[in-house]
Amino acid sequence: MNSDRKLSQQIAKSGFWVFTIRFIHQFFYLARLIILARLLTPHDFGLLGIGLLAMMTLETLSQTGFQEALIQKKENVETFLNSAWTILIIRGIILFLILYFISPFISAFYNAPSVTLVIRIIGLAILLQSFSNIGVIYFQKELEFNKQFILQASGTLADFCVSVTLAILLRNVWALVWGLLVGHGVKLIVSYIVHPYRPKICFNKEKTLELFRFGKWVLGGSIIIFLLLQGDDILVGKLLGLTALGFYQIAYKISNTPATELSRVISTVTFPAYSKVQDDINKLKQYYFEILQLTAFFSFLLAGIIFTLAPEFTSLLLGNKWAPIIYITQLLSIFGLFRSLNATFGPVFYATGNPYILTKVAFYQLVVLVIIFYPLYLWGELIGISLAVTLGNFFCFILCLFKLKKILNCQIIDILKQVKNSFLAISILVLIIFLFKYFSYSVVKTIPSEAVLFFSLIIIIIPYSMFGKNLFLKLKKSSLLLKNLR
Repeated sequence: MNSDRKLSQQIAKSGFWVFTIRFIHQFFYLARLIILARLLTPHDFGLLGIGLLAMMTLETLSQTGFQEALIQKKENVETFLNSAWTILIIRGIILFLILYFISPFISAFYNAPSVTLVIRIIGLAILLQSFSNIGVIYFQKELEFNKQFILQASGTLADFCVSVTLAILLRNVWALVWGLLVGHGVKLIVSYIVHPYRPKICFNKEKTLELFRFGKWVLGGSIIIFLLLQGDDILVGKLLGLTALGFYQIAYKISNTPATELSRVISTVTFPAYSKVQDDINKLKQYYFEILQLTAFFSFLLAGIIFTLAPEFTSLLLGNKWAPIIYITQLLSIFGLFRSLNATFGPVFYATGNPYILTKVAFYQLVVLVIIFYPLYLWGELIGISLAVTLGNFFCFILCLFKLKKILNCQIIDILKQVKNSFLAISILVLIIFLFKYFSYSVVKTIPSEAVLFFSLIIIIIPYSMFGKNLFLKLKKSSLLLKNLR
C-alpha cells in the first residue's frame, strides 16, 4: 500500500508539472500564432511547413526508439546512456548532411525555390537536438517533471521572443525559422544546466542492440504514424500549393492543439506510471479507466468549444484573411478528439511490453487513409482531405479498443462507459450553442460576434463544469489514485 501511495503521489505531482509545462508552451505558442498570423501570410506559414516536413521526414525514418526503451526499463539505465547519446549524435550529423544536399530537390518538387535555404537552416535544429544532454531522460523516467518544466519553458520563451520580434522587423518566414533555431539552442544549453549527467562518446554493441530490440517497434510505428499525421501536409502542399498548405496547417494546429496537448500531458505521466504496475493487470485497468474518464472530460469540452466557435475565434483573433480555415477547423476538431482518446492507448501498450500493437494498428489506419484520401480530395479538396484523416483516426480508435480489451481483460462496453457521460453532456451543450447562435445571427441580427463568443463560452463552460464536479466527486470516492493520495 505504501508503494501504491508513493506512486499515486508521484503521478499527481508529475501531472501538475507536465500540465504546467504544456500550458506554458501552448500559451506562448498560441499567442505567437495569433500575432504572427496577423503579421505574416499563409504563404509564409506554408514555406516553414515545407521545411519542417523535410526535417520531420528524415527524423522519423531514422527514429531509434531509445527514449521509450530507456523509460520502459525497470532497472538502472545509466550504462545505456553513453551508447544511446553517441548513436543520436551520429544520426543527427547524417540527417543534417542529407537535408542539406536534398533541399534543392524538395524545392523543385514544390516549385518553390526559396524553400532551399529555409530547409538548410532549419536542418541545424537536428544538430542542436542531437547534442542535448541525454541525462534529462531521468526527468520523465523518475516522474521529475518540475525539472523538465525548466528545460521546456526556456526553449519556448526564447522561440516566442525571437519569432515575434523578428516578425515585426522582417515580416517574412525568417522570423519563424530563427525563432525555431534559437529555441532549440537554448534548450541544448539548459539541458546541461538542469541535469548533472555528462555523456561521453562511447559505443557498446550489446547495450545498443538491447535498446533497439524494443525501439525497432517504436521506429516502425513512428514511420507509419508520421505518414498518417504528415502525409496529408505533403500532398496538400504538392496538390494545392503553399498557400493552401498554410491554411491547412493553421486549421490543424488550432483544432488539434488543445485536445492533443491534454492527452500528451496524460500520456507523458502515465507511461512511466503504468510501467511500474505493468505486472498487476487489475490495478493497471483501474488506473487506466480513471485516466480515460479525465481525458474524455477535458477532450470533449475542448473539441466542443472549437467545433461550435471556430467562426468567431477565426475572425476575431486571426483576421478575415484566414476565413477559409473555418470549416476545416470544425471538421478537424473531431479528428483532434479521437486523436486525444487514441493517445490514451499507447502508454498501456508500451508499458506492458507490446509496442508492436500501435505499429500494426497504424499500418491498417494508413491503408484505409490511402484508399479514401484521393476520392475525398477530388470531392472537396481541403474539406475532403480533412474528412479523410478524421475517418482514418476513427478507424484507429475502433481497432485500439479491440486490442486494449485483451490486455486489460475487459469488454469494449466497459471502456466506452468511461467516456459516455462526457459525450452526452457536450452533445447537448453543442446543440444549445448552435440554437443560440442561430437566434443571435438570424433572428436578432444585431448581436456582435464578440458578445456571441462570450455568452457561448458561458453556456458551454458553466453547465459542463457542474457535470465535471459530479465526475470528480465520484472519482474521489472510488479512485485508487486519489485514495492513495489522502
